[in-house]
Amino acid sequence: MKAALCITLVSMLAACTVGPDYRRPVAETPPTWKTDSYWRVGEPSHAPLALDWWQGFGDTTLNGLETQALAQNQTLAAASAHYAQARATLAQTSSLALPEVDLGANASRSRISRNRPVTNYATPNSATVQNDLKLAPTVNYDVDLFGRIRREVEGARASADESRDDLANARLVLTTDLASDYFSMRELDAEIDVLNRSVVLQNKALDYVKAQHDLGAVSGLDVLQQQALLDQTRVQAQLLLNQRAQFEHAIAALVGTPAPQFAIAPALDDRPLPPIPLGIPSDVLQRRPDVSSAERAMAAANAQIGVAKAAFFPSLTLNGTIGWESTALSSLISAPSLLWTIGTMASQVVFDGGRRSAAVDFANEGYTAAVANYRQTVLGAFQQVQDGIVGLSVLDGAAKQSHAAVDDAQRLLSLANDRYSGGLVAYLDVITAQQQLLTSQRQDVQIRGQQRSVSVALVKALGGGWDANDAAHDDEAVANAAQTKHEQDHRETRIVSGETMR
Repeated sequence: MKAALCITLVSMLAACTVGPDYRRPVAETPPTWKTDSYWRVGEPSHAPLALDWWQGFGDTTLNGLETQALAQNQTLAAASAHYAQARATLAQTSSLALPEVDLGANASRSRISRNRPVTNYATPNSATVQNDLKLAPTVNYDVDLFGRIRREVEGARASADESRDDLANARLVLTTDLASDYFSMRELDAEIDVLNRSVVLQNKALDYVKAQHDLGAVSGLDVLQQQALLDQTRVQAQLLLNQRAQFEHAIAALVGTPAPQFAIAPALDDRPLPPIPLGIPSDVLQRRPDVSSAERAMAAANAQIGVAKAAFFPSLTLNGTIGWESTALSSLISAPSLLWTIGTMASQVVFDGGRRSAAVDFANEGYTAAVANYRQTVLGAFQQVQDGIVGLSVLDGAAKQSHAAVDDAQRLLSLANDRYSGGLVAYLDVITAQQQLLTSQRQDVQIRGQQRSVSVALVKALGGGWDANDAAHDDEAVANAAQTKHEQDHRETRIVSGETMR
């Protein structure tokens, strides 16, 4: 009866878990996104983004770069290793809830001194030489009376989930940064093409003015004006080549290739932008890995409060040993050689100078900070999505106006050339018209490039295909990254002339 009561009491105490149970704090969520007359959210717009969202842009070179980056980027490999570490920590912490079994063995031969102090004057000492063989497994079990271990496991599990979300966020940041740099480079390709075409036209204009000057129809001032404009345009094109090289080098670092061994051929891209499904604002809380990571950090911080509070309560450890001890190996495993012990150790802190109270305060403030970080992350997510929506709205209207500006500038240049040929205006009007056309054309391609960059930023703000309800792809990413880490030393990948070559 007493034994049953003790077991029941220990079981009831072991069911206690001190500290607050975790509940996700409420974050304010707007009902809809704010749009304007330029751009409206398509219907239906609740479909999630694909994990390989960059395929929607229809650029095979970008697709190859993204695949290479996911396989070879070292920042992503480091995030994968951190996730593996977090899972190992969870396994290690979970093992604390199980008994620890140690197998101990001892073998010794010793001589006892005859001249040692006597313990009984009636019995004289004698020198002896004997063996001592011992085989005794030991079991230690920390009875989790007040849930300290359970809270530690809870915190480790939340930290592992947080690390998993950090890996997904590293993947998102990598793929979006790569796409953003790629489209910035393509925008420079288009801008350089505009300048090169302007150089061709200005060369023709210079030849025409020189011919007129040779005939004595115009002064040397017209020739110098056209020559100055041509030289200025060439300088602008040369400076853009340096900017393009910077983006190309950045892409090389992202895909894990040394910059001197990396090159992407210039190309023009006039494909339309893919549709980006928005969904309702609350979807962002499930679609963004950084939001999910911040939420898991709250759960881990909440568990630490329970761990700190459990330190106020007694700890109980059960231990036992069963084995054999003998002076001869032949009689070691036998009933007379059997030995066993069973015991328990309980401890309770009586005075610690406020150390445990300070630990609880520290854990409480850590949770408060995690809540604030979570809510700020949610606010930042809504800001970034709304920035993307407004940015695409404004750029859509600006693109239409920019197309009209290019058409107007082309007509202006044609009219200026006709009036100059007829002797009605000075050549300065032609120069001005050429500059206006060049400015309008560069602005037009810059807006197209900005549209792609803002589209990528909106994809990033929406989570890039990641979904908190389905994180299986993160485990797959871990496995792929681990495999790639072993293979990448035996593989060289180069991108030459826009093609992936292995």
